Amino acid sequence: MNRTAGIAGQKLLVEERRRLIVDFVEQYGRGTVEELASRFGISSVTIRNDLEALSRTGSLVRSHGGAIPASSLSVDIPLNIKETRHLAQKQRIGQAAAKLIGDGETIILDSGTTTVEIARCIRHMKFESLTVVTNALNIALELSGLPNVRVMMLGGLLRPTSYSLVGPDAEQALSRLSADKLFLGVDGLDPEVGVTTPDPLEASLNALMIRISRVTIAVLDASKLGQRSLSVIAPLAQIDMVITDSSVGADMREALQAGGPELVVV
Repeated sequence: MNRTAGIAGQKLLVEERRRLIVDFVEQYGRGTVEELASRFGISSVTIRNDLEALSRTGSLVRSHGGAIPASSLSVDIPLNIKETRHLAQKQRIGQAAAKLIGDGETIILDSGTTTVEIARCIRHMKFESLTVVTNALNIALELSGLPNVRVMMLGGLLRPTSYSLVGPDAEQALSRLSADKLFLGVDGLDPEVGVTTPDPLEASLNALMIRISRVTIAVLDASKLGQRSLSVIAPLAQIDMVITDSSVGADMREALQAGGPELVVV
């Protein structure tokens, strides 16, 4: 489907055009400056002005190079639905991430549908010793019973949408640990804001995971790039590596590389 086809050349009132911009962004989940300018047959400068005005009224959320729906800030999608989305990309990302794990290390696997793919890869790898710290029930179950893999489960409040444990008890347990690598699953990564998640308690725990880990590796499919969620985990400067899939755009590649982390595309 050509997302930019349709109404270029038509003369629209400013308010009518902005209403159609909001409709477009809500329908497709995001809209870039370039495709909106093409669709409405106006300049990128005018589109940016429209997006800024709509952002000020709360009609949408400005993101790097475009905009996302206002509703995306608070949506916390259940895990069983997330698992069906971009599965092939998540599997490739999981395989690339698992190759970074060294024998004898202590790693943290954050909750998420991409990090569970790392756990599934670990099941087929041979380690003499590996310690996995996680706040995700499904990841702990995935790794249970593996020889030479010790699983440490954090306590806390259960989030039913993600099978993850969060809150003060989880943070207290985590604060006594240290890790070689953190594999961080996120709901959004915007170069200007950083990595984000819908739940404030999850964000607080994730921020602590970053502080106690020597290396932080964000793992996310490219659909989450440019997106913002409600709670900021950390700025991009605190992320050492980003692993994503090959559908990442050239502008986003440039923005990520300018932000500091090593970018791995699979």
